Amino acid sequence: MPELATPAGWLPVAFLAIMGVSMLAYVVLDGFDLGVGILFPLGDAEQQDLMVASIGPFWDANETWLVLGVGVLLVAFPLAHGVILGALYLPVALMLVGLTLRGVAFEFRIKAKAHHRKAWDRAFFAGSLIASLAQGFMLGLLVMGFATGAGVHLFALLIAGCLAAGYVLMGATWLIIKTDGELQLRAVGWARRALLLTALGVAAISVATPLLSDRIFDKWFSLPYLVLLAPVPLATITLFLVLERSLRRLPVRLSAGNEYGVRVPFITTIGIFLLAFYGLAYSLFPYLVVEQITIWDAAAAPESLMIILVGTMFVLPMIIGYSIFAYRVFGGKSSRLTYN
Repeated sequence: MPELATPAGWLPVAFLAIMGVSMLAYVVLDGFDLGVGILFPLGDAEQQDLMVASIGPFWDANETWLVLGVGVLLVAFPLAHGVILGALYLPVALMLVGLTLRGVAFEFRIKAKAHHRKAWDRAFFAGSLIASLAQGFMLGLLVMGFATGAGVHLFALLIAGCLAAGYVLMGATWLIIKTDGELQLRAVGWARRALLLTALGVAAISVATPLLSDRIFDKWFSLPYLVLLAPVPLATITLFLVLERSLRRLPVRLSAGNEYGVRVPFITTIGIFLLAFYGLAYSLFPYLVVEQITIWDAAAAPESLMIILVGTMFVLPMIIGYSIFAYRVFGGKSSRLTYN
């Protein structure tokens, strides 16, 4: 490992942080609109229009974070990019098919004639589900260090379903904020049903990751790290309990016209994802491929990274600023989305 005071030492760490923030922002921001897409068939025609309207101003920009994260992987860590995308070729292709399908369906369903709209609605649901499952499968393989074997692929399939459930949880809690009436109450029920599978996914990754290597096990369970890191799982469990309690109490309040606490489920869900991401990042660092390729092994030349960093420092604030602006402008309850 190079000295961190030198460009060859700190530049890969800086780009890992940028890539990590980008992927986390994508999961959090695009996760709720993928979840809304998976829930889409459960609403009636009027509710479906409101569900689409709740993500209409945001979904396209949310995917910018995925482009940024993959772009950083490509230009800053070319060796790891080849290994990772080579191992994930099929799920990446499926994810792109899903994202393309849902993007096209999102736009076309608004303008389609009545007898074509159901087909686009099904395409919107299918694209959202395919993209979510593909991302979960990739996460499962990443956690297992891209190993092969039936057990590895079964674990990846489990994480695929759990991540899709996590997106459903996020999407449902988003709808609790953005809608009212019957749809809002139904969203509470959808969130409660997705909660258990989401918790299973977090638990599965938390158990599997330390078992990957002695290095990761020692990072969590040797002293003083065992004591210092204990707040992470404890906070995660606490957030799950707060989320379950909030979802259990909300129907009574909403039925009485009281919206106190409607943001709590969404905020606690985001908190759970943040803690899970932190735990995984802590376990894997400094490896991009577990026990195989470190960030310094995979990094491009320091001279190239410095030039890329200058460009990134212009692009990143623009993406952040636009995202904040969009969420402020389109805050509040959703109304039916139409195009003239």
